[in-house]
Amino acid sequence: MLFIMCDQLRWDYLSCAGHPALSTPNIDALAARGVRFTQAYVQSPVCGPSRMSYYTGRYMRSHGSNWNRFPLRVGEPTLGDALNAIGVRNVLVGKTHMGADVEGLQRLGIPADGSLGVHISQCGFEPYERDDGLHPDPAPRPRYDQYLRDLGFAADNPWEHWANSGAAEDGSLQNGWLLVHADKPARIPEEHSETPYMTRRAMDFIREAQGDPRPWCLHLSYIKPHWPYIVPAPYHNLYGANAVLPAVRADAERAQPHPVYAAFMDHLVGRNFSRDEVRARVIPAYMGLIKQIDDQIGVLMRFLDEQGLTDSTMIVFTSDHGDYLGDHWLGEKDLFHDCSAKVPMIVVDPDAVATRGTVCPALVEAIDLAPTFVEYFGGTVQPNVMEGRSLLPWLRGERPDWRRYVFSEYDYSMQEARLTLGQPIADCRLFMVFDGRFKLIHATGFRPMFYDLHTDPDELVDRGADPDCAAEIARLERALMDWALRDHNRITQSDARIAAYADGQQLRQGVLIGVWDEAELARLRREAGLD
Repeated sequence: MLFIMCDQLRWDYLSCAGHPALSTPNIDALAARGVRFTQAYVQSPVCGPSRMSYYTGRYMRSHGSNWNRFPLRVGEPTLGDALNAIGVRNVLVGKTHMGADVEGLQRLGIPADGSLGVHISQCGFEPYERDDGLHPDPAPRPRYDQYLRDLGFAADNPWEHWANSGAAEDGSLQNGWLLVHADKPARIPEEHSETPYMTRRAMDFIREAQGDPRPWCLHLSYIKPHWPYIVPAPYHNLYGANAVLPAVRADAERAQPHPVYAAFMDHLVGRNFSRDEVRARVIPAYMGLIKQIDDQIGVLMRFLDEQGLTDSTMIVFTSDHGDYLGDHWLGEKDLFHDCSAKVPMIVVDPDAVATRGTVCPALVEAIDLAPTFVEYFGGTVQPNVMEGRSLLPWLRGERPDWRRYVFSEYDYSMQEARLTLGQPIADCRLFMVFDGRFKLIHATGFRPMFYDLHTDPDELVDRGADPDCAAEIARLERALMDWALRDHNRITQSDARIAAYADGQQLRQGVLIGVWDEAELARLRREAGLD
C-alpha cells in the first residue's frame, strides 16, 4: 500500500476536481484508476490533530492531540499497532507532525531510543525518513540537511538557506518565509528540492522492501504545498496572476461576523491574504508546488510499473487539510469552510474493477482510511478503537448503510484569537457537523455558525442567528450531542467481549444474580445452550 499525503492541498486545486488553470494529469490518472471521494472531511483543519486522526482512526476528542506536536499519549492505539499485529510494516517517508510523549515514556521506564520507544514516539511508524518540513533555527536537523551539505550547499540551516529562500540579483538572500518573495525561484535546483527528494526516498524503500516477504504500508507524506510558499525553477513561474481565481468572499462576511470568525479575520495572515497583491504573488507559487508534486507522482507511478507493483498496490492520495488563500478574508486553515476542512481523496484498489474511474459522493471522514487499510490487509477492525468506517464496500461497488453526518473539531487555545476573545483555554473549542447540505459550527460560549450549501454553496452567508433556520440548527445540535456523548475511551474492552458477556457468559461463569430457584436456573441454562 502506498499512502500519499500532501500538506495543505485544497480539494479543488486539481484538474480532476475542476480547477480551470492547474493541470494535474498524473493525479487525474489515479482518479481514473480508482474512486474519487468528493465529500471527504478531516477531523481537524490543522496539521497535527488532523494527522493524528488519520494515523489512529480516531476523532480529536478521542486521541487528545489537539494541536501541532501535542504528544499522542503513550498507549494510544495507532494504525501501526493494528498493521504490525497482522504482520504488515508501517513505514514513513516524510512528515507526521507527531510529538513524542516524553514524560509518558519516562514514567513507564521505556527508553526513547529502544524499538518500543521509537515505535511509540513515531506514531506507530517505522521512520525510514522522518522530515516534518518545518525547520527554522533552532531545531533538530533532518537528514535532508546533510544531503544538501554533501552536494555543496553549505549553511547552518540548508533547508531554509537554500531550499526555502530566493536570491536577489546581487546574490543576497530573499527570505522565503516572506510572502513578497513567493514569485522568486528557490535557490535549490529542482531535482534537489524537497518533493523529488522525498519521492526518491520512497523509491529507495520500495527497492529495499522487494526482498522482504512482509507486506508494507508506505506513508509518503509530502511537505508541500505547505508554506514557505517558494518553489524551484521552472515551477516558480509556470503560472501568472492571470491564473489566480477570484477570491471566494463577500463584503457582507465582514459586516456583522460571528465573533470567532471576526477574530480569525483579524489575524495577520488573514489581513495579508485579504490583499489582492498578496494572492497574486502567492497563489501562482502554490500552484507551482502542486504541479511539481503531480510530476513526481508521475515519476513514482512509472517506478511502480517498472517494479511490477502497480497491479498489487493500493494507492491512496489525500491531504491533511486545505488552505484559505484569501477566501472568506482568511489565510492559512483553522476554520471549517470547505476550502479548509474538505480534502481531496482518491483511492485506487487494484482488486476493484467495477468502480474504476468513478466518483463517490458519500460523506467520508479522514478516520475512515485506517480501518480501510486494516481490512485491505486482511485484518479485523476493532470498532471500539477505530472510530472510522472501512471504505472497501464503496470501492468494491457496494452501497453500505452509511453515516448521515461528518464531524470535525478545532482547539484555538494556541491562537491569538483566544486573547482577542478573552476566552478561557478550556472554552476555545469549535465543532463542525455537516450532513451534506447544512453545516453547523458550535462555538463554545457563542451562538452557532450555520450554512446551507445548497442555496449558498460558497458559504458566504452565516445564518446562525436566523430564526428561519432554528429547526435545522436544533437537529444538527442534537446530532452533535449524540456524537459527543458516544463512548470513545473504551479501548481496552472490545465490542465482541461485551457481546459475549451479555450472551450467557455470566451464567457460564457460574454468576447467578437474581435467579429464584433450581427450576429457573435449569431453564436459563437450556436457553443459553449450556445443557
